[in-house]
Amino acid sequence: MFNDLAGKRVLITGSTMGIGLATAQAFAALGAKVGINGRRAPENLASLLDGMHAADGEAAFFAADLSSRETCHQLVADFVTRFGGIDVLINNAGGLVGRKPLPEIDDDFFDAVNDLNMRSALACTQAALPYLKTAAQTSGQTSAVISVGSIAGHTGGGPGAALYGAAKAWLHNIHKNWVDYHTADGIRFNIVSPGVVDTAFHADKNEEVRQRISSGIPMGRFGKPEEVAPAFLFFASHACAGYITGQILDVNGGQFMP
Repeated sequence: MFNDLAGKRVLITGSTMGIGLATAQAFAALGAKVGINGRRAPENLASLLDGMHAADGEAAFFAADLSSRETCHQLVADFVTRFGGIDVLINNAGGLVGRKPLPEIDDDFFDAVNDLNMRSALACTQAALPYLKTAAQTSGQTSAVISVGSIAGHTGGGPGAALYGAAKAWLHNIHKNWVDYHTADGIRFNIVSPGVVDTAFHADKNEEVRQRISSGIPMGRFGKPEEVAPAFLFFASHACAGYITGQILDVNGGQFMP
């Protein structure tokens, strides 16, 4: 399974930690050529790249702050220069930015949340589109855009996370338009929507809060990044998901069932 991912060129935004990094490592283990991205290089970058090379893959780091259209387009250009094209784009960059209730949301906070979660996915997909189309025509297999949604996109988000939840719902929805108008280019568009996963996103929660959240999850615990990563492999594989597009795959331990 996933044998067709060997040699595929995979760009994963926001991937120096958490779900993004676990996904990059999973692709590298299958022999893919992986681009990881972050605003700045992590301190352990050399060991991360060495580990992915040792796992039969090829990996490179691309520094870029994806809150502007220009840097998103430059990231894609740099990746294509390094690897000669792109077969899979994973829009993983995103984050809460902060928690603000409705009365405290100002324009700066609005822009920061939307630039990180919405503009980055839009601009990276826009920049990658011609390369994904070319890859599909050349290989005879579909290319893939996989964006990271969230359980918050279904539920509206927790305290002070209304804009984050709305941005993820926007991402869930805009894929439907892309399916309608770009499937003919040989590109599939799908969403992986994680629930509560044990990453830096939830590092501010004490043990009492973690236990309270866990009690509302049928599986009784937070997920792990490596438990989410296979969902991206599935959607990226033409052999496994060549006839699947426009879908949201919820990975949340049963916490939310649409």
